[in-house]
Amino acid sequence: MAILGMNHFTVLSADLDRTLAFYCDTLDLRSGPRPPFDFPGAWLYSGDTAVLHVVAGRALPQVPAGVIDHMAFTGRDLLATVDILQQRGIDFDLRRLVGDGTWQLFFHDPDGARVEIDFDAAEPAPVGFVA
Repeated sequence: MAILGMNHFTVLSADLDRTLAFYCDTLDLRSGPRPPFDFPGAWLYSGDTAVLHVVAGRALPQVPAGVIDHMAFTGRDLLATVDILQQRGIDFDLRRLVGDGTWQLFFHDPDGARVEIDFDAAEPAPVGFVA
């Protein structure tokens, strides 16, 4: 067996509309084609790739993260992303990766899934951030 790459993540949602608004409005993913499953949900795309599957209509686990710690995306425009999170009152943790200086931005979705977005080290720091 040879792994060629990551295909997608799946998150469970207690409120599909709220979850879609979070990922589409906050992270600029877009809803796209999804097979006609017999349960509610959506597939969210970055470009032509469905990177996040959202499943609704199931009970959420007591510990939302389960054994998966977080999902990570590659992003651009750190300043705009931080601004969007601040405007929406979403708490976040911003770090610089030791070694290459990659920006790592961590926050949680409405149902508690931990999200990371990695930005190029050359992107400017948000105002007031001390690395």
